[in-house]
Amino acid sequence: MNGVNLIKRGLVAVAFSGFMVVGAWAQSSTTTPPTPNPDVVQDQKDVNHDRRDVHQDTRDIHQDRKDVVNDRKDIVNDKTDISNDKAQLHNDVNQYGANSTQAQADRKDIRGDRRDVVADKKDVVSDKRDIHKDKRDRRHDRRDLHHDRVDRNRGLNTK
Repeated sequence: MNGVNLIKRGLVAVAFSGFMVVGAWAQSSTTTPPTPNPDVVQDQKDVNHDRRDVHQDTRDIHQDRKDVVNDRKDIVNDKTDISNDKAQLHNDVNQYGANSTQAQADRKDIRGDRRDVVADKKDVVSDKRDIHKDKRDRRHDRRDLHHDRVDRNRGLNTK
């Protein structure tokens, strides 16, 4: 067998496989896909919507947890500010007197820092409440997702 025969056989094999591919393509393009059950389509939309809801609820839970951590850091910082202001008040009372303007300013700073601590503690409580609500929402959305998947699968199996 020489090189020319080998090339001819190769071209015939390529041409034959090309005809097979074109035939399969033509056959698949002429058949119409089956129309999906409208209930299954709606169930799939519901599944996708519930997935987005679960994802959003999870994101909200993570954000609320970060908020709790930040609020606790704020409380620690405010308590540090209070202790620094008390030390400053003590120094100013010893240096300028109990009713001096410096001592009054230090007392005002301490009151402000105490208000900040109270506000931050309320923020922590609020954020923990938000976490609880988000977990409950996520649980409901997961339940809805499960029910929608079951409905979709029942629709697929009733062909």
